[in-house]
Amino acid sequence: MRKEDSTKVWPLKYEQLLHIEDHDFSMRPGFGGSPVPVGIDVQIESIDSISEVNMDFTMTFYLRHYWKDERLSFPSTTNKSMTFDHRLIRKIWVPDIFFVHSKRSFTHDTTVQNIMLRVQPDGNVLFSLRITVSAMCFMDFSRFPLDTQNCSLELESYAYNEEDLMLYWKHGNQSLNTDEHVSLSQFFIEEFSASSGFAFYSSTGWYNRLFINFVLRRHIFFFVLQTYFPAMLMVILSWVSFWIDRRAVPARVSLGITTVLTMSTIISGMTASMPQVSYIKAVDVYLWVSSLFVFLSVIEYAAVNYLTTVEEQKQFRKTGEISGMYNIDAVQAMAFDGCYHDSETDMDQTSFSLQSEEDSIRGRFTGSPSADLARIKRRKSLGGHVGRIILENNHVIDTYSRILFPIVYIIFNLFYWGIYV
Repeated sequence: MRKEDSTKVWPLKYEQLLHIEDHDFSMRPGFGGSPVPVGIDVQIESIDSISEVNMDFTMTFYLRHYWKDERLSFPSTTNKSMTFDHRLIRKIWVPDIFFVHSKRSFTHDTTVQNIMLRVQPDGNVLFSLRITVSAMCFMDFSRFPLDTQNCSLELESYAYNEEDLMLYWKHGNQSLNTDEHVSLSQFFIEEFSASSGFAFYSSTGWYNRLFINFVLRRHIFFFVLQTYFPAMLMVILSWVSFWIDRRAVPARVSLGITTVLTMSTIISGMTASMPQVSYIKAVDVYLWVSSLFVFLSVIEYAAVNYLTTVEEQKQFRKTGEISGMYNIDAVQAMAFDGCYHDSETDMDQTSFSLQSEEDSIRGRFTGSPSADLARIKRRKSLGGHVGRIILENNHVIDTYSRILFPIVYIIFNLFYWGIYV
């Protein structure tokens, strides 16, 4: 006589022990009576990512359900529970919990499906599974990157309204637990909390809804290094043009264009990593005001250059020397290299250089100490003359800009960081 295969006997034993074939598990426990209470608790394993562009978050956690189904009660002398895997789930009733505003979700299946079912002799059931969910988080970026975001994951029964299923947190506020190592690179997790409420649908009625709330405060240091500090440096660099000779047109124009283009690059990089919202963010305020300061420094030199040209033309008309040799040379030089040349300054410098050459030649033949002393005096006089030339060529707009631009920018920073921090 062939021995009976024990692998085919054991499934029949647990099915008979739990009376699975004797009941219709397509209906909820206590159908037609009071709603079945389903307790929930959550163990958060990790918050995998926060996406500002997609305005969502991804979370991995253990979701546990607790309810009582007397149809699954069984006799036990030791009062020990029975534990099953995912294969029993298809044969009994389980709560149909779904995640509101979820985009993607899945149950982990390595190495097998991460599902556990534990049944007590009195019919109390624990149903646990490991899930990863990507859900919407309605973020407000008006204070970005000095912002704090409030996100929540919402749980609700899909088919059973409050007349059939009562969803609640199993241990109150203690039903939500987190691992100690849960952290994010750009955010500091300030708070986790559990709450509950109701949701109404016009066609099906009221449903119990549970909320997993968490508060995220953004780390500012990354944006200080990548955005605020470079923008501040570009504004300070644009002020260098106020100290450059107003006749050095190529130097001041190149500096202004470089700072403007760099600010445009910083703004473009920040915009590319953010959602296209229709309101102004805190970082937009700082970057656009900084860009305005850089742009005004370019406009400031345009005004200085224009007023210098007007002033030069008035001097030419007043003296009537526009046809003179030095003035013609100055106009030609300005047309050639874009720099304003003061004919009197060039003439004085030429006379100084010629006189210095004559003195050096005379001193070389005579070798007298008096000649060397005279040459040293002339050099000192020339140095003082050059300093006077630089001061005379400093336009009054440049003088005021050196003071007003830094003061206004410092005041703006004080207001900005005082309001948003």
